[in-house]
Amino acid sequence: MGILQDRLKKYDAPQRVQAQGVYPYFRVIESEQDTEVIINGKKVLMFGSNSYLGLTNHPKIIEAAVQATRKYGTGCAGSRFLNGTLDIHIELENKLAEFVGKDAALCYSTGFQSNLGVLGCIPQRNDFILLDALDHASIIEGARLSFAKTVKYAHNDMDSLKRRLRVCPHGKLKFICIDGIFSMEGDIAKLPEIVELAEKYNATVMVDDAHSLGVLGRGGRGTADHFGLTDKVDIIMGTFSKSFASLGGFIAGDFDTINYLKHNSRALIFSASMTPASTATVLAALDVMKSEPERIDNLWEISRYSINAFKQLGFDTGLAESPIIPLRMGDFEKTLILTKQLLEAGIFINPVVPPAVPPNDTLIRFSLIATHTHEQIDRAIDAIYSHSKKLGIL
Repeated sequence: MGILQDRLKKYDAPQRVQAQGVYPYFRVIESEQDTEVIINGKKVLMFGSNSYLGLTNHPKIIEAAVQATRKYGTGCAGSRFLNGTLDIHIELENKLAEFVGKDAALCYSTGFQSNLGVLGCIPQRNDFILLDALDHASIIEGARLSFAKTVKYAHNDMDSLKRRLRVCPHGKLKFICIDGIFSMEGDIAKLPEIVELAEKYNATVMVDDAHSLGVLGRGGRGTADHFGLTDKVDIIMGTFSKSFASLGGFIAGDFDTINYLKHNSRALIFSASMTPASTATVLAALDVMKSEPERIDNLWEISRYSINAFKQLGFDTGLAESPIIPLRMGDFEKTLILTKQLLEAGIFINPVVPPAVPPNDTLIRFSLIATHTHEQIDRAIDAIYSHSKKLGIL
């Protein structure tokens, strides 16, 4: 047996959980992503999706994907840099730039690559990348690709960020990168305070709006728009796999930033471009978001409703203030057991365990779709409460 095979054979954490019958990953869904899905031939309420606006099965969006495939085929067979740029790529980038209030935008094949493409490219040797301790894994991985020094500060702690900025040498790039809405905690970045510190210490600010676009700001324009700070944020990143019902990501900024990325970002230059269907889907999603603003209104109404309901039942929802609601469990085994029991009861939720959260912490991530009804939410909350009580979590 080779060294690689010997090393990987020792990794048996999934097998041990599977043997206990509580393995919670790769659950197979047999239907469209909606408030209700089919698993093992049975209907299950979905509270583990990132489809915040419920657009993945919207007729106009599906039709846009079909028509784009008929016109352009199924793929571009190359990178944007060479033969993979379509006219609809340019159309989408122009509309995204206008949507988030920046000069220009650039689309990547995935949201993960968007962060890799910026952080692994713009900050250079002897520069500094400052990350929130709970930033998304793609931000962390992007920073690892850079020759810059990475410095973390305590989650949403402005005193901690200030201390880190103070020790960064004068004249070096100080690149602050944050989530707009934090993907596990469900709280919002303190962008006004971050921008104030950035101005004081001459730092650059990048906001990852993966979970914020379609949720925060006017018409879902994101975190910077939500706080009225679009002009103070240098770079805005977004993904298409959540509110935009597609796959891919983008970076928006001034012309010089986008020009540099187009010609230096390896994640863009050496990756195949977004498929025609994915691109057309986002264009259609932008139109639907404008024509159906009630989706965002309803998303916020049911978010407030759900947070209040959980709190009244005694759940610890942390700092949640968005459609992402963490329910702190504090027990690894019970978290997995609860996940299994809820699925058997017809409720799909996501367990979150280290390293996605800090060590010795586990939670249930309850996420909402704009099209969830109060009856569906009540059924889910009742089931979570009942099973949590039986397990001694509450």
